[in-house]
Amino acid sequence: MAGRLYGGLRRSVAVVAVVVCTVALLTGPAETGKVVRRPFRVLQMNLCDSGIASCYTGRSVTEAAMVIRAGAPDVVTLNEVCQGDVGALARTMTDVHPSGTVSAFKAVADRRTGGATRCRNGQPYGIGLLVHLSPDHGHTTYGGIYPIQDTGDPEERAWLCVNAIADFYACTTHLASTSGTVALAQCGYLLGTAIPSVRGQGGYEPTVLGGDLNLRHGGSPDLRSCVPSGYLRADDGGVQQIMATTEFTVSSSISIDMNGTTDHPSLLVTLAVARGPR
Repeated sequence: MAGRLYGGLRRSVAVVAVVVCTVALLTGPAETGKVVRRPFRVLQMNLCDSGIASCYTGRSVTEAAMVIRAGAPDVVTLNEVCQGDVGALARTMTDVHPSGTVSAFKAVADRRTGGATRCRNGQPYGIGLLVHLSPDHGHTTYGGIYPIQDTGDPEERAWLCVNAIADFYACTTHLASTSGTVALAQCGYLLGTAIPSVRGQGGYEPTVLGGDLNLRHGGSPDLRSCVPSGYLRADDGGVQQIMATTEFTVSSSISIDMNGTTDHPSLLVTLAVARGPR
């Protein structure tokens, strides 16, 4: 099956433009004496699996599992998923990486009830992370609800990070879809406040972020206005983004067709890890 899928991917992928910022790190100058480590793959997916939105097909999780098996990512960032979807895809991730795989989920809040937003099947609805820890020194999970929300939308958007201790941070989010101004403010909060606060607690490590930001490079508002110095970026030609601090360099970026199972392609970015001595 993997061989057939790879053939399909080669036919369906489109190379996505990558913008690389060769500037200082957010928290200080770039390190010297860098050494190249193993390739590091980050896969962003919006699966539209709430069962409520018009893009729901009921087939996106199965398709996502096939893409994970073929691409063998180190980090998978998941948007518009039910809590059970994260568990199911975590089992696929464990098949790919038998040791050191962890998962995390953060529900989107529901302003009307004060609890979690729910999928049609009753499960909490939100965002998730699948992370391969290699080496496995343990992990810590962080997350929150943005203080800035579109009050006309009952969904209160969230962010989520996993710290692979002594290695890296992986984060995801799905920003407001109803207001570009709110999405931009949420982006600024995540990159300027939430992630620096997390790194203040866990210590600085290289960081990757994947998500449907509902903001575009060159759009109005422009995604670039909320991205601090010290991040490189790749996108799917639309609103899905993968960012990384400059210990990484981008080796490749591809958009993967999801065969009509969701309204977004998947975005797979391969990073080379170039980190200097600690």
